[in-house]
Amino acid sequence: MPLLIAIDGPVGAGKSTISDAVAQRLGILHLDTGAMYRAAGLAALRAGVSLDDEQAVSECVGRADISVRYEDGVQRTLLSGEDVTGALRTPEASDAASRVSQYPAVRRKLVEAQQRIARSTSLLMDGRDIGTVVLPDAPVKIYLTATAQARAARRMLQMREKGDQTPFEVILAEVNARDDRDMHRETDPLRQAEDAVVVDSSELNFEETVNAILRIVAERSAEA
Repeated sequence: MPLLIAIDGPVGAGKSTISDAVAQRLGILHLDTGAMYRAAGLAALRAGVSLDDEQAVSECVGRADISVRYEDGVQRTLLSGEDVTGALRTPEASDAASRVSQYPAVRRKLVEAQQRIARSTSLLMDGRDIGTVVLPDAPVKIYLTATAQARAARRMLQMREKGDQTPFEVILAEVNARDDRDMHRETDPLRQAEDAVVVDSSELNFEETVNAILRIVAERSAEA
């Protein structure tokens, strides 16, 4: 029976990088669902449709072919056959993902794709509705979070490394706005699954966070 691990949490909690490390150490695949929503947002941006136009976005994403493949265990995200992995980690793609993911038709399309992938292989899946919607029966569910200030500080360091001098206050406001949008959307809002274990990484470094999650996986697997 495949080992399924669901990790949810707010923007900037480090889900993608932490999940990569955990999956590698467990020898399973990591499906970054956020990258799939970013690809959906990118499809809408490239088509020039208004992200506030639910019908136009839904039709655009409905036509798009969003898929993933793995190279040496690393996910590559494809949009209509084009590898767009490198184009997805931008503020524009992140904002577009949050905005298009509120639409039911977009979520249905991607959730169905994610569930198909999970039927046939052991994997760790991270996102914002994995434990509550995509994999509600996953034996291991984790809610990875950190304070908004800690998440904004990490985001600022990443931006500084790229030469972006956006003030901390602006980044914090963006994090709070994203949290509000993700937690209060009508369709599949971000929330902690009742049976998820909370990992607050506000005071933890990368290695400590990875080890905390690995301990939870070991404990839940032993209980199963």
